[in-house]
Amino acid sequence: MRRYPTVPPTFVLAGADVALVGLFSAKDKEFSTKLDVLAASVRARGGRVVSRHVQRRGVSSGGAAKMALPFSRRTLLSPGRAREIAQACRAAAVGVAVFVNPLTEHQRAVLGDMFGCCVISGEDLSTAGR
Repeated sequence: MRRYPTVPPTFVLAGADVALVGLFSAKDKEFSTKLDVLAASVRARGGRVVSRHVQRRGVSSGGAAKMALPFSRRTLLSPGRAREIAQACRAAAVGVAVFVNPLTEHQRAVLGDMFGCCVISGEDLSTAGR
């Protein structure tokens, strides 16, 4: 598994093409606004948002009881959605994927390998100035 460097988000984002990714509960009506806020934060650090990817949880039957849970401990997303986003990131030569959701180090590593780019969380951007 390829490990992407852990550097301050400002350095990773400066001049990079960025994909925004988020897992949201079907009850969350503000998901678009959350992506807009994240996009503004990315642009403020010199990144160019080239795509947005959303996975909704609880939309299908049986998902309502699990709305607040990730689909996978490895990727946060469903396997099919993770593959779809990985293909889009590779096709667009995305340099950084920024998740709205918090990520574990293991998720960052697995997703970085799948997506072919550095993967960070929006939390990283909010703590970068501290």
